[in-house]
Amino acid sequence: MKTFFHVDMDAFFVSVEELYDPSLKGKPVVVGGRPDQRGVVSAASYAARRYGVHSAMPLRTAYKLCPHAIFVDGHSDRYRQSSAKVVEVLRAFSPQVSMASIDEAYIDITGSERLHGPPLEAAHKLHERIRAATGLNNSIGAGTSRLLAKICSDQAKPNGVLWIAPGMEARFLAPLDVRKIPGVGKVTEKSLHALGIRKIGDLASLDTALLEQRFGKWGLALAGKAQGLDAGGWFDGEVGGDEEPKSVSHETTFDKDTADVVVLEATLAKLSEMVATRLRDYRLWSRTVQLKLRYSDFSTYTRARTLDHATQIDIDLIECSRRLFQENWNGRPVRLLGVQASGLQGDEGQVSLLEEEKNQRWKSALSAVDRIRDRFGASSVSLASSMKGSFRERAHDALPDIPGAKDHPKRRK
Repeated sequence: MKTFFHVDMDAFFVSVEELYDPSLKGKPVVVGGRPDQRGVVSAASYAARRYGVHSAMPLRTAYKLCPHAIFVDGHSDRYRQSSAKVVEVLRAFSPQVSMASIDEAYIDITGSERLHGPPLEAAHKLHERIRAATGLNNSIGAGTSRLLAKICSDQAKPNGVLWIAPGMEARFLAPLDVRKIPGVGKVTEKSLHALGIRKIGDLASLDTALLEQRFGKWGLALAGKAQGLDAGGWFDGEVGGDEEPKSVSHETTFDKDTADVVVLEATLAKLSEMVATRLRDYRLWSRTVQLKLRYSDFSTYTRARTLDHATQIDIDLIECSRRLFQENWNGRPVRLLGVQASGLQGDEGQVSLLEEEKNQRWKSALSAVDRIRDRFGASSVSLASSMKGSFRERAHDALPDIPGAKDHPKRRK
């Protein structure tokens, strides 16, 4: 029988900020920016959550709910560094690790009892190792499926451990709200409530045929999830399997809407640099570049172009994103810009001799640039075209697409 852990770092961004400023501990803290700034909450301390503040909420709304909260800017580099420490502990504990995000992971510990002890003992052991290595609290759920482990970690918060023994899954799940099932959002919850289903036990007792008739394949998956199974696409793949991303992206929201074409194009250049650096970090090449453009009225447009060859070079992404921008911008003030690289592959494929010569020159130069950035920070070196595009990197704007970035097995060495 399989045994899985779900490790979830408690109020991760806030906890990391507390490491750097212990005076924040126990206070209502909001990470994401100043209350008078445009943007959303990246994280809120438990003290702030008691006032209704939660992630993805506008900062101004958070201030209205909790005006005495301490609002701090996010520090993405700090979060990546702490995440890397967590990943290091997890991979030392088990080779079968899959990062679900920068602050949560699934671990398959099946067959490791001789090394770590029974599941509950092993979970407490891992809990303490993470705390000792990072200084951060974490919650661990353990069970016979990833779904069960995730629900357990949520129930164990904050800073707890919960294991559901085999055979006890249905009894544990039955009294919980259906919203506790991963993948059940507001829309599905409302539909289930319309059928009189409010608890997971209600869902488990419902006829599977009715669920399939009402929700299609998702209904069949819900029936399995109600039994504590890893049913449906939410938990596809094996723990520790291929973690390569489908895309790599960066975006930024301007503090003030702008129609300054110099600033807009320089910002695109900076975003493209950031994307290209991450492509090189993971030895990936992109065939498709996508522009994200949001105006003052929140109308959002995405436009993409497929390149004639795969690339991981800054100038290729810059030129393509600028062309997309010039072809699609209508002159109105812009609220947000984003650049995404997709169609990812493990090599650049076949290129012309002329293109190969150009690529080699850029590779040599960018290799040196990457070494400088690794040592002195991402902003230490930039292309001239991006100099006027400097912006404050928000935690919710630019977290890694590949979690545990600093310790990913395919990372550039």
